[in-house]
Amino acid sequence: MVSTSTLLMKTIFLVLIFVSFAISPSTSTAPEDCGSESANPCVNKAKALPLKIIAIAVILIASMIGVGAPLFSRNVPFLQPDGNIFTIVKCFASGIILGTGFMHVLPDSFEMLSSPCLKENPWHKFPFSGFLAMLSGLITLVIDSMATSIYTSKNAVGIVPHGHGHGPGNGVSLPTKDGDSGSAQLLRYRVIAMVLELGIIVHSVVIGLSLGATSDTCAIKGLIAALCFHQMFEGMGLGGCILQAEYTNLKKFLMAFFFAITTPFGIALGIALSTIYRDNSPSALITVGLLNACSAGLLIYMALVDLLAAEFMGPKLQGSVKMQIKCFIAALLGCGGMSIIAKWA
Repeated sequence: MVSTSTLLMKTIFLVLIFVSFAISPSTSTAPEDCGSESANPCVNKAKALPLKIIAIAVILIASMIGVGAPLFSRNVPFLQPDGNIFTIVKCFASGIILGTGFMHVLPDSFEMLSSPCLKENPWHKFPFSGFLAMLSGLITLVIDSMATSIYTSKNAVGIVPHGHGHGPGNGVSLPTKDGDSGSAQLLRYRVIAMVLELGIIVHSVVIGLSLGATSDTCAIKGLIAALCFHQMFEGMGLGGCILQAEYTNLKKFLMAFFFAITTPFGIALGIALSTIYRDNSPSALITVGLLNACSAGLLIYMALVDLLAAEFMGPKLQGSVKMQIKCFIAALLGCGGMSIIAKWA
């Protein structure tokens, strides 16, 4: 059920992106030069195509390594999911996701929706990026909360009683909800994995599409290295969530597969649409800007609330100040790494 819903949501997003970029920008009243390529000596379509093909292969491999590494960590003694090293690595990956939201996705959205290529009214009259990011974070909270509540209420019956006959009244023990609590926690892990992957996939398609559509060879070379790092460590964060969700091997493979192919798919889609897609066309700016804003709110919420806050407020870190410091440094390094990469991507 969960995997089917995830697949449907991904399909809808991909279709919407394709339809949005297929719309001709000629209906816009923006300045004429906003629909054309800028005069740049690095622009060379013949040289850019081989670089894009290399980017598809290299980013695919980096994504597979990143998302697959946590899934095989059970076979590595010092990387067990309950171990300290795994917790530190997960905090580092969570910092990557948080840095992606704040340093890449949200600034891109503000830049696109405040472009001079868009009409003054309404795009320059209201901060749509901040508004949609805020709304996206709240909607993610509602989905997270309601999904957990519905699952808990459906599984509230049939709880196995625990105790040793020391309860009140005729020695009858009162039931506890340990089993139900474990089921609710497992569902939270699954909701986190599903929603996080959706947010990452939306962003990954957008950045892949931009890379595939550009013919700037100078920018592509830097983007390949930056995106490999980005996808590898972002995949590690997602892979850790998928591992905690305890899906079947088939579902783990499908979720990892969809993550790994998303950016290469976006690059291929960008190559296919390169004849009609322009970075500075109004339709592209609005579509990508709105998608980035939604994705930013989702990623920031997931990184702060469901990943970092859940880890730092959990019993493992609360019982050790030393581990809290290590995990904080790891998260800070993750955010710092993405902040440095923001110079190129």
